Amino acid sequence: MEKNSSCCFSNLSSNLPITCLITFITIFLHRVLNVIYRTGKPLGKRVSPQRPLSTLIVLGSGHTAEMINLLLVLRKERFTPRFYIAAATDNMSLQKARVLENSLADSSETKGLSAEFMQIYRSREVGQSYVTSVWTTLVAMAHALWLMIKIRPQVVLCNGPGTCIPLCVIAFFIKVIGIRRSSIFYVESIARVKRLSLSGLLLYKLRIADQFFVQWPQLQRKYPRAHYVGCLM
Repeated sequence: MEKNSSCCFSNLSSNLPITCLITFITIFLHRVLNVIYRTGKPLGKRVSPQRPLSTLIVLGSGHTAEMINLLLVLRKERFTPRFYIAAATDNMSLQKARVLENSLADSSETKGLSAEFMQIYRSREVGQSYVTSVWTTLVAMAHALWLMIKIRPQVVLCNGPGTCIPLCVIAFFIKVIGIRRSSIFYVESIARVKRLSLSGLLLYKLRIADQFFVQWPQLQRKYPRAHYVGCLM
């Protein structure tokens, strides 16, 4: 009798880690599916229509000019404070963002609004080998995690630079584990007429973006979950 009890206890103990792992994976997958299901839905009734939303804005090289144009028509008092992020080697984009914020500060309707400017490591530099890019991608993901925990934005706004991928992935992961719900808005570049950019394709296929916008009708027909908004330039 004691021998049988000992065997049962031993089997139970040996199966416990496997049971815990299966339980964890099941809960995690349930959370992922729940987040995907809620993709595109409002932030929730707890967020007042007039309450400011902390906004993370991702800039990058040729995409910066388009983003600046988009920000010009944005309700600045609604999306504040604003956090601008660009690659560590992209000082020009942040300079353009500072010029924009300085011009906004001069207008009476936006006085008192705050903005911060940050940089993030690139996942991969132009011409960098794919072997070494594995390490730099891990570093970029760790840096993105630190920035997202520090900022905890309610809105992430991006339009194609590669630096947006680690930030959006981390924002999605944070939603999955329930720390913070960040709505990700992606606006595809006007230069993309027939097919999405790599960044856009990843966010679209993986259903990471809450709202996905394109500027050409043929793109919307090819990717039906996208929203056609016309040319924003």
